[in-house]
Amino acid sequence: MKITSARVIVTCPGRNFVTLKIETDQGVYGIGDATLNGREKAVVSYLEDHVIPCLIGMDPRNSEDIWQYLYRGAYWRRGPVTMRAIAAVDVALWDIKAKMAGMPLYQLLGGRSRDGVMVYGHANGSDIAETVDAVGQYIDMGYKAIRAQTGVPGIKDAYGVGRGKLYYEPADAALPSVTGWDTRKALNYVPKLFEKLRETYGFDHHLLHDGHHRYSPTEAAQLGKALEPYSLFWLEDVTPAENQEAFKLIRQHTTTPLAVGEIFNTIWDAKDLIQNQLIDYIRATIVGAGGITHLRRIADLASLYQVRTGCHGATDLSPVTMGTALHFDTWVPNFGIQEYMRHTPETDEVFPHDYTFDAGMLYVGDTPGHGVDIDETLAAKYPYKPAYLPVARLEDGTMWN
Repeated sequence: MKITSARVIVTCPGRNFVTLKIETDQGVYGIGDATLNGREKAVVSYLEDHVIPCLIGMDPRNSEDIWQYLYRGAYWRRGPVTMRAIAAVDVALWDIKAKMAGMPLYQLLGGRSRDGVMVYGHANGSDIAETVDAVGQYIDMGYKAIRAQTGVPGIKDAYGVGRGKLYYEPADAALPSVTGWDTRKALNYVPKLFEKLRETYGFDHHLLHDGHHRYSPTEAAQLGKALEPYSLFWLEDVTPAENQEAFKLIRQHTTTPLAVGEIFNTIWDAKDLIQNQLIDYIRATIVGAGGITHLRRIADLASLYQVRTGCHGATDLSPVTMGTALHFDTWVPNFGIQEYMRHTPETDEVFPHDYTFDAGMLYVGDTPGHGVDIDETLAAKYPYKPAYLPVARLEDGTMWN
């Protein structure tokens, strides 16, 4: 069995997605997601100019060797562009192998560890009252877990507070827009949101909150301590994790569970956090961390230290990654939760899939492979549009996370 061709498909049904399609001499093909939000064309070039020529003639069943070839063989390893390109290849190869075996991907990974995958949605509001109402809407839709984010008085367009209900895309301009930030105002306001949420809805639902890397370790510890009475499922990305030891200080001062890792690329980004038990959930993604082959290694390491998975699942990941992640979640023993930002109807039409939502859970189908395809004719109707994530500045103009 040989790889005969591979091509990159770029489409923008509401936002940009980069998809790799690998075809074989036996007529079986696989697809993988290579989307890098705001830097999509960098991965397109990496795949077309440097990866695809190497793949032609290889045996697609040798996914482990191909992963090592693309990682070790490049010499310049790691990084978001390289690892997304590797992830796209890896997922496409697993898709091919599962199709050849005639089984859904989770069976090839080792079978079910659970019947369904608990997901959380994003409830947003310009202020506390709007966010409380939005959380209620998610509860009415059957969600068991909800991430709650609120605008903060005096902060201009704070990043991470969606401006839509079910569908919103933070990469919203041809050049980066400018948002504001003020840590003291947020520290004073955010705990009031969760006090009101628990007062309104009680403690039966899981509540989550995202710090978007904006707090220092001491500030993060203060926030975690202030949120302890409201029993959060997790506090996410509360400080930049390049310095993994920063989480030691946070851990010393709060029992609020900590989650991090959606921007991680390899196991090395998470190693110290996991083995020193400084986090409770690892959020590395299939598309960001080199595909199924590498994410399995991260999850296996995490399982040794009772750290659970909580994969990133925003709209900057295509349905290809979401579908693959759900197969991974269905199998992985140390599963925690799965983020689920719904794609637009246009995106769902371009990427037909067999996963379904019911009562706060997502369920994979039994289609051979990862259960997601791409309608190339429809994809061609949505050409690429430059779109960047916003930047953040403090009131004095200082660049911030």
